[in-house]
Amino acid sequence: MTSPTTASSAVPGTAAIRVGIAMLAAFAFALSYDALRQMAVAVHIRGLLTYAFPLVIDGFIAIGVGALLMLRAAPLRSRVYVWVLVGAATITSIWANALHAVRLNQQTRHIGSLRLDDYTVGALSAIAPLALAGAVHLYIVICRQPATPERQAHATSSHNDDTGSPEPPQPQPDAGDVPADVATASADVARSTAEPQGDDASPIPDELLSIARTARLGRGDRASRRHIEDAIRAKNRTIGRAEAERIKAILQAELDAAAAQRQTEGEKTSVGVR
Repeated sequence: MTSPTTASSAVPGTAAIRVGIAMLAAFAFALSYDALRQMAVAVHIRGLLTYAFPLVIDGFIAIGVGALLMLRAAPLRSRVYVWVLVGAATITSIWANALHAVRLNQQTRHIGSLRLDDYTVGALSAIAPLALAGAVHLYIVICRQPATPERQAHATSSHNDDTGSPEPPQPQPDAGDVPADVATASADVARSTAEPQGDDASPIPDELLSIARTARLGRGDRASRRHIEDAIRAKNRTIGRAEAERIKAILQAELDAAAAQRQTEGEKTSVGVR
């Protein structure tokens, strides 16, 4: 399985974008840090502890954004709880930056220079904490961005060659004893679904199929698109609705073929007993 860093580096220009986002986050943090440190002095935090005050607020925002992406497959209550904490930290940072800017604007004499009203100064001062949270979010999203299917297959095969332990192929139902019409129909469904459909479709990677086969079955012991999506996203992979439907059709065809085989073997056993 390819790591998020390896996958994202396969996208052209990703490295340059990541550097730019990291620089943006650093500059936004520096601007917000300066304002929050002066606010720490204003609320009578002593000595070197004033340098830690901005880290508690803006650092929590950065960590909270990362936690939100890590918990995107978690239950709704957990994600809402993290959203509330990140939102509270972001609002606190924005309020502190805006209050700092407004108070300085009221105390500073503007002789021969541009003077802005308090609302404009407060709004502009909120850009730094917002840019910090947005930059952290963009950086993590790009790091988790999967490569194209062709590059994923190449990276997977290269990893298997290096380690010398390729993933064993998944056992497929043997349709040799299955009635010809059932086996042919199941094979046709799996083949037509796995192959690209249209100009924008792409082949289903074998890695996604392997993960999908570990998903729980739905009602009536049939393949479930929701369970397939959950299993794939639990492995930190992304999947769209259309692709999940294609994988569901492939797995259901395999289940139908296996069921037909079991039925045929059961009939042969009953005939032999007689």
